[in-house]
Amino acid sequence: MKAKKINRAFLSLVLIMILIGFLSFLSASLGKIGQDVSIFSQLVLKQFLILILGLGVFFIVANIDYKIWRRYALFVFATSILLMILIMIPGLGVKSGGAMRWLHLGPFTFQPAELLKYGFVFYWAAWLATAKTKIKDLRWGMLPLLFLLGLTGGLLYCQPDTGTLMVIAGTGIIMYFTAGCRWRDLGVIILVGSLTLSAMVYYRPYLRGRILTYLNPTQDLLGASYQVNQSLIAIGAGGIYGRGFGQSTQKFSFLPQPMSDSIFSITAEEFGFIGSLIIILLFLTFTVLGLRIAIRAPDIFGRLLAVGIVILIVAQSFINIGAMLALLPLTGLPLIFFSQGGSALLLSLLGAGVILNISRYC
Repeated sequence: MKAKKINRAFLSLVLIMILIGFLSFLSASLGKIGQDVSIFSQLVLKQFLILILGLGVFFIVANIDYKIWRRYALFVFATSILLMILIMIPGLGVKSGGAMRWLHLGPFTFQPAELLKYGFVFYWAAWLATAKTKIKDLRWGMLPLLFLLGLTGGLLYCQPDTGTLMVIAGTGIIMYFTAGCRWRDLGVIILVGSLTLSAMVYYRPYLRGRILTYLNPTQDLLGASYQVNQSLIAIGAGGIYGRGFGQSTQKFSFLPQPMSDSIFSITAEEFGFIGSLIIILLFLTFTVLGLRIAIRAPDIFGRLLAVGIVILIVAQSFINIGAMLALLPLTGLPLIFFSQGGSALLLSLLGAGVILNISRYC
């Protein structure tokens, strides 16, 4: 099939989100000036270079036929699994905040879980595209999905990274539904997932703590509930129009992780309800445009691949926003295109590039 012009609306949207995201990061990082101006400069320069690299990846991938990902899907997924295993090797894995999630690669660190998300989506889309109508057979549909989720879930449980596990599981289930699975099989998988999550909450004290904090945000204001309450203070202080760019006070040692997990709260404080609404509308527009591309994709692989990537990006972002608004438990998931972090930004831009390439064949 002959390639057409790219979807300019989707391209423009991604570039707008990247620009707004970088400006939000720039403002949030101003809190580091009080500690050391050089730290601020290093953070901004690093994020800028990652963004430039990410844009390069975005445009390169946008010009590579998306069908090639079907050929190398197993390789990408297997590589992500291998990197997840390497984290457990002393000297290679980097521990931070009680979690072993980063891989030490010379002067850089990489988070393999970010690659695992896309490796899973690529491979699961390729599997479903190959199985076609046979996914209604247990051997081609439900059992392979349970196996893949069990494999990825076991590795993520060891880190631990429950938020990423939930996003991967949700994305896999939605792709399975899109491919035309039986309702009975879907119900079984959801039931198994619910029971597994309940068991994890029971055996993981930190998960119980987050659930209790979510149910009662006013308890332990200086401990487990501190971040969510400071987040609500920041969002409330923004009012309708916000304090103005760079004028947030919560980023100065009050709100934890202002450049990563809590960046939405800082942006809400500076740009108010209107600014927050714009961010939410940007992600909703991303969802609509991405799913339109998926619907118009010329084959089932392209359709499932686009659906999976859209859900990955949007689900993480809305979970992050919901956690900052105390509507969901804290998970540590990033606000895509906004939060600090090279691995998530680079791979999200790669994913957006894949969707953009699929749009050329619609």
